[in-house]
Amino acid sequence: MHAPVHRQLGLTDDELASIERILGRQPNHLELAMYAVMWSEHCSYKSSRAHLGRLPTQGEHVLVGPGENAGVVDAGDGLALAVRIESHNHPSALEPYQGAATGVGGIIRDIFTMGARPVALMDPLRFGPPEDPRSRWVATGVVSGISGYGNSVGVPTVGGELEFAPCYAGNPLVNVLCVGLLPVGRLVLGRAAGEGNLAVLLGSPTGRDGIGGVSVLASAAFTEDAEAEAAKRPNVQVGDPFEEKRLIEATLELLDRHLVVGIQDLGGAGLACATSETASRGGVGMDVDVRAVPLREAGLEPFEVMTSESQERMLAIVAPDDLGAVYEVCRRWEVRATVVGRVTGTGRLRVLDGWDGEVLADVPAASLHEDAPVYHRPLARPAWAGTRAADDPARLPAPSGERLASDLLALLADPSWAYRQYDHQLFLNTVVAPGADAAVLRLSAPGARPPAGAPPRGFALSTDGNPRWCALDPRAGTRLVVAESVLNLACAGARAVALVNCLNFGNPEHPEVMWQLSEAIDGMAEACLALGVPVVGGNVSLYNESRGTDIDPTPVVGTVGLIDHLRPGVPTARLVDGGDILLLGPDGEGAVSLAGSRWAVERAGHLGGALAAVDFGLHAAVVALVASLVDERLVEGVHDVSDGGLALALAEMAVASGTGFVARAGGGHVGLFGEGPSRVLLCTKPALSDEVLARAASVGVPGRRIGSAGGDRLVLEGAVDVGLASALEAWRAALPSALGGA
Repeated sequence: MHAPVHRQLGLTDDELASIERILGRQPNHLELAMYAVMWSEHCSYKSSRAHLGRLPTQGEHVLVGPGENAGVVDAGDGLALAVRIESHNHPSALEPYQGAATGVGGIIRDIFTMGARPVALMDPLRFGPPEDPRSRWVATGVVSGISGYGNSVGVPTVGGELEFAPCYAGNPLVNVLCVGLLPVGRLVLGRAAGEGNLAVLLGSPTGRDGIGGVSVLASAAFTEDAEAEAAKRPNVQVGDPFEEKRLIEATLELLDRHLVVGIQDLGGAGLACATSETASRGGVGMDVDVRAVPLREAGLEPFEVMTSESQERMLAIVAPDDLGAVYEVCRRWEVRATVVGRVTGTGRLRVLDGWDGEVLADVPAASLHEDAPVYHRPLARPAWAGTRAADDPARLPAPSGERLASDLLALLADPSWAYRQYDHQLFLNTVVAPGADAAVLRLSAPGARPPAGAPPRGFALSTDGNPRWCALDPRAGTRLVVAESVLNLACAGARAVALVNCLNFGNPEHPEVMWQLSEAIDGMAEACLALGVPVVGGNVSLYNESRGTDIDPTPVVGTVGLIDHLRPGVPTARLVDGGDILLLGPDGEGAVSLAGSRWAVERAGHLGGALAAVDFGLHAAVVALVASLVDERLVEGVHDVSDGGLALALAEMAVASGTGFVARAGGGHVGLFGEGPSRVLLCTKPALSDEVLARAASVGVPGRRIGSAGGDRLVLEGAVDVGLASALEAWRAALPSALGGA
């Protein structure tokens, strides 16, 4: 016996009843399909909206906050930065290359929809263990998809994350961040206005690829039914980066010539989304002719036309008098342009079979966009949380010196296997390449001239997440993630001005998952308020579970920072022969913890204990101090101490520069591998060490000299002594070996 149509489309009985109340009648199949995609978890955030309002969204630089296609911040000198982060987790699990590629394409459209030229991508990625064949297939396919699309469309990929853990074996996380640069005067919003104005569909024709795509896939978990999962592959969209490149140029020219009233990309839920959202935001209605929509294949039903997620499409609202000029621009860029709708004053979205034909659907536009249900799902702290918190890994037997050395080498991994597949120098604006604490780019736009005599300026980007911390304590863990991301920007000499988030969690129908989500949002709000960093946008990805097991809570943040004077020679995570090694930040009991550390989880197989707490007053002082030291070039190298603790941070600086060190850690294996906030390693010229430490003392930041750089060995006195050559070999071989020589 078949389930009712609304259930097949993912709507509950209560949701159907709500639709019937809104319409005053029973919906037809097309209307049900539109409500199903627009009220899906991916499009409506129905399980998370009740919590997201607690995030701070206002700030000095904020021009556009959450709710539009991207957040926008004022960068000064008449320029602005648009930033957005999204997930393409479920499509990438089914078809890694196209899932990742279309994730890149979608996030790029979110940016140039605002009037910004996309200038940088970052990709936080998480996969199952590389020894698992399917996880290797997914990882290599995703990295290839990102490089294939990003390189072809001409947007540099300047950083990200690459991590492996068992909980992602069936459900990888593919998050993509994009930043764009625009003159403030070109900023445009995704709103329809002006009764009688035209809705013009730009870009690719519509096909069956992606029907019910991300809006459905992101609202359902993966099962053990291999055939059922394989059947979902047609839901994954297919991208064409060369079409997207033409669409970028055509759209930006249309905006420069003020030929567009409002514009919206066609992402999740396709035309149903773009038409209802632009109409709803503008307080107007819209009539759409499904016969006018250019098709890639014959025979598409109206519900397929309205919900297809075919890529490289935009919806522009155009005054009739400007239509000829719009067509002329699109012809020159070889971009298809077709009038498919008209703005009305009714407030309703009507779908027509020909302009004078049958009305196939008639619904209030706002009901699709704004009236989706808001669920206050039950929250429950996991029963095991207390036991896990009390299980301190510091109680584990202390490893031998030989074991400490082998553990350090095992934690080293060079991420350039992925970065080598990305072109990070497109536009030639990348100053600090992938692999550093933060990427740095010049802040310059074609045709924009800074004030005469003004110094060159820049901006920095960082993406960060730590599911090990958040699995133990999602609130405290998320506080630490935000703190780390802001400190990463400081290590590049930048001050944070905005944050976007990608909240990757399991099944929201599990009360423990909703508790994790709520706690993480509160932790993010606390950190952002304390550090003065507004949240200008984000994405919630739920139902990340496989075979009944939820992923670890994985909130990912992307931060944007400004650099007022971009001087040559930005210091990175390196050592300089003969330099002093300084450690800034808290020391002593409670400064670090093995709880949720890479050493405890990956080398000892232990997840338990209490995380080190962050003192936001001290952290803000460390952030400001480090940014000023980098800005004044008083340091030769800089690296935050986070994943892997002090031992791994020192080893990363050593292998990145080909220079050994002798240093003191103290505290045994806890001092070596314990993780905690607000700590930074500096490499300075010996003549400047006293000045740097005095500067730290003057602002209340603890600091001390812990060693010197030089030689061909990595020596942590009384604990570890390994050759630089061995460390380099382990660092370079880790990922290629794990991924089968990829």
